[in-house]
Amino acid sequence: MLFFWKKPFAALVAATLALGAASAHADATLLNVSYDVTREFYKDYNQAFAKHWKQTTGETLTLNQSHGGSSKQAGSVVAGLAADVITMNQASDIDILAERGGLVPADWAKRLPHNSAPTTSVTVILVRKGNPKQIKDWADLAKPGISVVIPNPKTSGNGRYTYLAAWGSVIKAGGKPEQAKALVTQLFANVPVFDGGGRAATTTFAQRNIGDALVTFESEVPLIQSEFSGDYQVVYPKTTILAENPVSVVDKVVDKKGTRKQAEAYLKYLYSDEGQAIAVKHNLRPRNPALLKQYQAKFIGLPTFTVDEVFGGWKKAQADHFRDGGIYDQITAAGRK
Repeated sequence: MLFFWKKPFAALVAATLALGAASAHADATLLNVSYDVTREFYKDYNQAFAKHWKQTTGETLTLNQSHGGSSKQAGSVVAGLAADVITMNQASDIDILAERGGLVPADWAKRLPHNSAPTTSVTVILVRKGNPKQIKDWADLAKPGISVVIPNPKTSGNGRYTYLAAWGSVIKAGGKPEQAKALVTQLFANVPVFDGGGRAATTTFAQRNIGDALVTFESEVPLIQSEFSGDYQVVYPKTTILAENPVSVVDKVVDKKGTRKQAEAYLKYLYSDEGQAIAVKHNLRPRNPALLKQYQAKFIGLPTFTVDEVFGGWKKAQADHFRDGGIYDQITAAGRK
Protein backbone atom coordinates (compact mmCIF):
# COMPACT_ATOMS: atom_id res chain seq x y z
CA MET A 1 0.00 0.00 0.00
CA LEU A 2 2.81 2.38 0.86
CA PHE A 3 4.69 1.49 -2.32
CA PHE A 4 1.56 2.14 -4.40
CA TRP A 5 1.28 5.79 -3.21
CA LYS A 6 4.99 6.57 -3.06
CA LYS A 7 5.57 6.89 -6.82
CA PRO A 8 2.60 9.16 -7.60
CA PHE A 9 3.42 11.32 -4.58
CA ALA A 10 7.04 11.68 -5.70
CA ALA A 11 5.85 12.63 -9.17
CA LEU A 12 3.48 15.21 -7.67
CA VAL A 13 6.28 16.73 -5.60
CA ALA A 14 8.58 16.86 -8.62
CA ALA A 15 5.87 18.52 -10.71
CA THR A 16 5.21 21.06 -7.99
CA LEU A 17 8.89 21.91 -7.68
CA ALA A 18 9.20 22.23 -11.46
CA LEU A 19 6.18 24.54 -11.53
CA GLY A 20 7.74 26.65 -8.78
CA ALA A 21 11.00 26.90 -10.69
CA ALA A 22 9.15 27.89 -13.86
CA SER A 23 7.19 30.52 -11.96
CA ALA A 24 10.41 31.94 -10.54
CA HIS A 25 11.66 32.55 -14.08
CA ALA A 26 8.37 33.14 -15.86
CA ASP A 27 8.37 35.72 -18.60
CA ALA A 28 7.08 39.18 -17.69
CA THR A 29 6.12 42.28 -19.64
CA LEU A 30 6.49 45.92 -18.60
CA LEU A 31 5.05 49.01 -20.27
CA ASN A 32 6.93 52.28 -19.89
CA VAL A 33 4.73 55.29 -20.68
CA SER A 34 7.01 58.22 -21.42
CA TYR A 35 7.14 61.66 -22.98
CA ASP A 36 7.65 62.53 -26.61
CA VAL A 37 11.40 62.73 -27.18
CA THR A 38 12.71 59.72 -25.25
CA ARG A 39 12.02 57.02 -27.85
CA GLU A 40 15.65 56.42 -28.80
CA PHE A 41 16.94 56.58 -25.23
CA TYR A 42 14.51 53.99 -23.91
CA LYS A 43 14.96 51.77 -26.95
CA ASP A 44 18.66 51.45 -26.01
CA TYR A 45 18.02 51.36 -22.28
CA ASN A 46 15.38 48.64 -22.59
CA GLN A 47 17.80 46.36 -24.45
CA ALA A 48 20.47 46.91 -21.80
CA PHE A 49 18.12 46.34 -18.88
CA ALA A 50 16.53 43.23 -20.39
CA LYS A 51 20.01 41.75 -20.82
CA HIS A 52 20.97 42.71 -17.25
CA TRP A 53 17.75 41.25 -15.87
CA LYS A 54 18.18 37.98 -17.77
CA GLN A 55 21.75 37.62 -16.53
CA THR A 56 20.77 38.48 -12.96
CA THR A 57 17.51 36.55 -12.56
CA GLY A 58 17.21 34.19 -15.53
CA GLU A 59 13.89 35.82 -16.41
CA THR A 60 13.10 36.97 -19.93
CA LEU A 61 11.59 40.45 -19.74
CA THR A 62 9.63 42.08 -22.55
CA LEU A 63 9.79 45.87 -22.41
CA ASN A 64 7.28 47.98 -24.31
CA GLN A 65 7.28 51.77 -24.59
CA SER A 66 4.68 54.44 -25.38
CA HIS A 67 5.46 58.06 -26.26
CA GLY A 68 3.59 61.30 -26.82
CA GLY A 69 3.02 64.72 -25.28
CA SER A 70 3.75 64.30 -21.59
CA SER A 71 0.39 65.48 -20.24
CA LYS A 72 -1.50 63.43 -22.80
CA GLN A 73 0.52 60.39 -21.77
CA ALA A 74 -0.15 60.95 -18.09
CA GLY A 75 -3.85 61.44 -18.86
CA SER A 76 -3.89 58.13 -20.72
CA VAL A 77 -2.52 56.34 -17.66
CA VAL A 78 -5.16 57.99 -15.47
CA ALA A 79 -7.79 56.88 -17.99
CA GLY A 80 -6.67 53.25 -17.78
CA LEU A 81 -3.55 52.68 -19.88
CA ALA A 82 -1.81 49.95 -17.87
CA ALA A 83 1.65 51.47 -17.44
CA ASP A 84 3.97 49.61 -15.08
CA VAL A 85 6.23 52.66 -14.98
CA ILE A 86 5.82 56.26 -16.01
CA THR A 87 8.85 58.34 -17.02
CA MET A 88 8.13 62.03 -17.50
CA ASN A 89 9.94 65.35 -17.77
CA GLN A 90 8.11 67.07 -14.93
CA ALA A 91 6.70 66.07 -11.58
CA SER A 92 3.20 67.44 -12.20
CA ASP A 93 2.54 64.74 -14.80
CA ILE A 94 3.16 62.08 -12.18
CA ASP A 95 1.39 63.99 -9.41
CA ILE A 96 -1.90 63.68 -11.31
CA LEU A 97 -1.65 59.90 -10.98
CA ALA A 98 -1.80 60.38 -7.22
CA GLU A 99 -4.50 63.03 -7.38
CA ARG A 100 -6.82 61.24 -9.83
CA GLY A 101 -7.34 57.75 -8.58
CA GLY A 102 -4.43 57.08 -6.29
CA LEU A 103 -2.37 55.21 -8.88
CA VAL A 104 0.82 56.25 -7.05
CA PRO A 105 1.33 57.56 -3.48
CA ALA A 106 1.52 61.30 -2.95
CA ASP A 107 5.14 61.00 -1.83
CA TRP A 108 6.26 59.00 -4.90
CA ALA A 109 9.19 61.38 -5.51
CA LYS A 110 10.87 60.31 -2.26
CA ARG A 111 11.35 56.72 -3.38
CA LEU A 112 14.47 57.24 -5.52
CA PRO A 113 17.45 59.65 -5.39
CA HIS A 114 17.24 63.24 -6.64
CA ASN A 115 13.48 63.35 -6.16
CA SER A 116 13.19 60.29 -8.40
CA ALA A 117 14.74 62.14 -11.36
CA PRO A 118 17.72 60.11 -12.67
CA THR A 119 18.53 62.54 -15.53
CA THR A 120 18.15 66.20 -16.45
CA SER A 121 18.33 68.42 -19.51
CA VAL A 122 18.15 72.14 -20.20
CA THR A 123 15.89 74.15 -22.48
CA VAL A 124 17.76 75.68 -25.42
CA ILE A 125 17.04 77.45 -28.71
CA LEU A 126 17.77 75.85 -32.07
CA VAL A 127 18.22 78.20 -35.02
CA ARG A 128 18.92 77.78 -38.71
CA LYS A 129 22.33 77.92 -40.38
CA GLY A 130 24.19 81.14 -39.68
CA ASN A 131 21.50 82.28 -37.21
CA PRO A 132 20.14 84.79 -39.76
CA LYS A 133 17.81 86.46 -37.23
CA GLN A 134 20.65 86.83 -34.68
CA ILE A 135 18.73 85.13 -31.90
CA LYS A 136 20.82 85.04 -28.73
CA ASP A 137 18.41 85.06 -25.80
CA TRP A 138 14.77 84.77 -24.77
CA ALA A 139 14.00 88.42 -25.49
CA ASP A 140 15.01 87.92 -29.13
CA LEU A 141 12.22 85.37 -29.55
CA ALA A 142 9.69 88.03 -28.59
CA LYS A 143 10.74 90.52 -31.27
CA PRO A 144 8.37 91.36 -34.13
CA GLY A 145 8.88 89.26 -37.23
CA ILE A 146 10.37 86.26 -35.40
CA SER A 147 8.61 82.91 -35.84
CA VAL A 148 9.10 80.45 -32.96
CA VAL A 149 8.10 76.78 -32.88
CA ILE A 150 7.04 75.57 -29.43
CA PRO A 151 4.81 72.61 -28.51
CA ASN A 152 1.55 73.34 -26.72
CA PRO A 153 2.15 73.94 -22.98
CA LYS A 154 -1.28 72.46 -22.23
CA THR A 155 -0.24 69.05 -23.56
CA SER A 156 3.56 69.07 -23.54
CA GLY A 157 6.11 69.32 -20.76
CA ASN A 158 8.53 70.63 -23.37
CA GLY A 159 6.16 73.53 -24.02
CA ARG A 160 5.69 74.23 -20.32
CA TYR A 161 9.43 74.30 -19.75
CA THR A 162 9.79 76.82 -22.59
CA TYR A 163 7.15 79.08 -21.07
CA LEU A 164 8.72 78.85 -17.61
CA ALA A 165 12.26 79.29 -18.95
CA ALA A 166 11.34 82.56 -20.63
CA TRP A 167 9.34 83.79 -17.62
CA GLY A 168 12.05 82.78 -15.15
CA SER A 169 14.80 84.46 -17.17
CA VAL A 170 13.17 87.81 -16.45
CA ILE A 171 12.81 87.07 -12.74
CA LYS A 172 16.40 85.84 -12.42
CA ALA A 173 17.60 89.07 -14.05
CA GLY A 174 15.79 91.10 -11.38
CA GLY A 175 12.61 91.77 -13.34
CA LYS A 176 9.08 91.77 -12.01
CA PRO A 177 6.24 89.31 -12.80
CA GLU A 178 4.52 91.93 -14.99
CA GLN A 179 7.66 92.18 -17.13
CA ALA A 180 7.92 88.39 -17.33
CA LYS A 181 4.30 88.18 -18.42
CA ALA A 182 4.88 90.81 -21.10
CA LEU A 183 7.85 88.89 -22.52
CA VAL A 184 6.02 85.58 -22.56
CA THR A 185 2.95 87.20 -24.12
CA GLN A 186 5.04 88.59 -26.97
CA LEU A 187 6.96 85.34 -27.40
CA PHE A 188 3.86 83.16 -27.65
CA ALA A 189 2.27 85.60 -30.07
CA ASN A 190 5.14 84.65 -32.39
CA VAL A 191 4.24 80.93 -32.41
CA PRO A 192 2.63 80.00 -35.76
CA VAL A 193 1.43 76.52 -34.75
CA PHE A 194 1.17 74.61 -31.48
CA ASP A 195 2.07 70.94 -31.85
CA GLY A 196 1.04 68.35 -29.29
CA GLY A 197 4.56 67.35 -28.26
CA GLY A 198 8.26 68.02 -28.69
CA ARG A 199 8.86 65.53 -31.51
CA ALA A 200 5.96 66.96 -33.54
CA ALA A 201 7.39 70.46 -33.03
CA THR A 202 10.74 69.19 -34.30
CA THR A 203 9.04 67.89 -37.45
CA THR A 204 7.33 71.25 -37.96
CA PHE A 205 10.63 73.11 -37.70
CA ALA A 206 13.04 70.75 -39.45
CA GLN A 207 10.88 68.90 -41.96
CA ARG A 208 8.13 71.40 -42.75
CA ASN A 209 10.67 74.25 -42.57
CA ILE A 210 8.45 76.45 -40.41
CA GLY A 211 9.90 78.97 -37.97
CA ASP A 212 13.12 80.84 -37.36
CA ALA A 213 13.77 79.02 -34.10
CA LEU A 214 12.73 75.89 -32.26
CA VAL A 215 12.76 75.81 -28.47
CA THR A 216 13.46 72.32 -27.22
CA PHE A 217 15.50 70.22 -24.82
CA GLU A 218 19.25 70.11 -25.26
CA SER A 219 18.98 66.33 -25.56
CA GLU A 220 16.92 66.67 -28.74
CA VAL A 221 19.38 68.88 -30.65
CA PRO A 222 21.94 66.26 -31.83
CA LEU A 223 19.12 64.03 -33.06
CA ILE A 224 17.71 66.89 -35.14
CA GLN A 225 21.12 67.71 -36.53
CA SER A 226 21.76 64.09 -37.54
CA GLU A 227 18.33 63.01 -38.78
CA PHE A 228 17.10 66.03 -40.70
CA SER A 229 18.72 67.63 -43.70
CA GLY A 230 19.82 71.16 -43.01
CA ASP A 231 22.39 72.86 -40.85
CA TYR A 232 21.25 73.97 -37.42
CA GLN A 233 23.05 75.48 -34.47
CA VAL A 234 22.15 75.60 -30.82
CA VAL A 235 21.86 78.83 -28.87
CA TYR A 236 22.34 78.66 -25.11
CA PRO A 237 20.44 81.53 -23.48
CA LYS A 238 22.08 83.61 -20.75
CA THR A 239 20.04 81.64 -18.25
CA THR A 240 17.66 78.74 -18.67
CA ILE A 241 15.59 76.22 -16.79
CA LEU A 242 16.80 72.84 -15.58
CA ALA A 243 14.44 70.13 -16.80
CA GLU A 244 14.36 67.29 -14.28
CA ASN A 245 13.08 63.95 -15.58
CA PRO A 246 11.18 62.09 -12.83
CA VAL A 247 10.11 58.45 -12.89
CA SER A 248 7.75 56.28 -10.88
CA VAL A 249 6.34 52.82 -10.61
CA VAL A 250 2.55 52.88 -11.17
CA ASP A 251 1.64 51.07 -7.97
CA LYS A 252 -1.92 50.02 -8.73
CA VAL A 253 -0.87 48.50 -12.03
CA VAL A 254 2.20 46.59 -10.85
CA ASP A 255 0.42 45.24 -7.79
CA LYS A 256 -2.44 43.99 -9.96
CA LYS A 257 -0.08 42.45 -12.54
CA GLY A 258 2.49 41.19 -10.04
CA THR A 259 5.33 43.12 -11.70
CA ARG A 260 6.46 45.36 -8.85
CA LYS A 261 9.83 43.64 -8.49
CA GLN A 262 10.66 44.06 -12.17
CA ALA A 263 9.32 47.63 -12.38
CA GLU A 264 11.25 48.84 -9.34
CA ALA A 265 14.45 47.27 -10.64
CA TYR A 266 13.88 48.85 -14.06
CA LEU A 267 13.80 52.34 -12.55
CA LYS A 268 16.65 51.78 -10.11
CA TYR A 269 18.88 50.65 -12.97
CA LEU A 270 18.54 54.12 -14.51
CA TYR A 271 20.93 55.25 -11.75
CA SER A 272 23.47 52.50 -12.47
CA ASP A 273 26.72 53.17 -14.29
CA GLU A 274 25.32 51.57 -17.44
CA GLY A 275 22.02 53.41 -17.22
CA GLN A 276 23.75 56.74 -16.73
CA ALA A 277 26.15 56.04 -19.61
CA ILE A 278 23.22 55.34 -21.94
CA ALA A 279 21.69 58.64 -20.85
CA VAL A 280 24.91 60.42 -21.80
CA LYS A 281 24.88 58.68 -25.20
CA HIS A 282 21.44 60.19 -25.78
CA ASN A 283 22.52 63.63 -24.59
CA LEU A 284 20.68 63.53 -21.28
CA ARG A 285 22.63 65.02 -18.41
CA PRO A 286 23.51 62.29 -15.89
CA ARG A 287 23.25 62.56 -12.12
CA ASN A 288 26.53 60.67 -11.79
CA PRO A 289 29.02 63.48 -10.97
CA ALA A 290 32.01 61.62 -12.43
CA LEU A 291 30.24 61.15 -15.76
CA LEU A 292 29.05 64.75 -15.79
CA LYS A 293 32.61 65.92 -15.25
CA GLN A 294 33.94 63.54 -17.89
CA TYR A 295 31.54 64.96 -20.47
CA GLN A 296 31.67 68.61 -19.44
CA ALA A 297 32.56 69.61 -23.01
CA LYS A 298 29.32 68.00 -24.18
CA PHE A 299 27.15 69.42 -21.42
CA ILE A 300 28.00 73.10 -21.44
CA GLY A 301 27.85 74.73 -18.04
CA LEU A 302 25.45 77.65 -17.87
CA PRO A 303 23.32 79.37 -15.24
CA THR A 304 20.13 77.40 -14.63
CA PHE A 305 17.20 77.63 -12.28
CA THR A 306 14.60 75.10 -11.19
CA VAL A 307 10.83 75.21 -11.09
CA ASP A 308 11.02 74.97 -7.30
CA GLU A 309 13.38 77.94 -7.09
CA VAL A 310 11.43 80.44 -9.19
CA PHE A 311 7.85 79.13 -9.23
CA GLY A 312 7.46 77.41 -5.87
CA GLY A 313 7.26 73.91 -7.34
CA TRP A 314 5.30 72.24 -10.10
CA LYS A 315 1.99 72.20 -8.25
CA LYS A 316 2.06 75.95 -7.79
CA ALA A 317 3.31 76.55 -11.34
CA GLN A 318 0.52 74.37 -12.69
CA ALA A 319 -2.11 76.14 -10.61
CA ASP A 320 -0.87 79.64 -11.40
CA HIS A 321 0.02 79.28 -15.05
CA PHE A 322 -1.41 76.19 -16.75
CA ARG A 323 -4.75 75.40 -15.13
CA ASP A 324 -7.85 76.24 -17.16
CA GLY A 325 -8.20 80.01 -16.92
CA GLY A 326 -4.64 80.43 -15.64
CA ILE A 327 -2.06 82.94 -16.83
CA TYR A 328 -1.20 80.94 -19.96
CA ASP A 329 -4.86 80.84 -21.02
CA GLN A 330 -5.16 84.57 -20.35
CA ILE A 331 -2.10 85.25 -22.53
CA THR A 332 -3.28 83.14 -25.45
CA ALA A 333 -6.86 84.47 -25.22
CA ALA A 334 -5.52 88.04 -25.39
CA GLY A 335 -3.43 87.11 -28.42
CA ARG A 336 -6.52 85.86 -30.29
CA LYS A 337 -8.41 89.10 -29.88
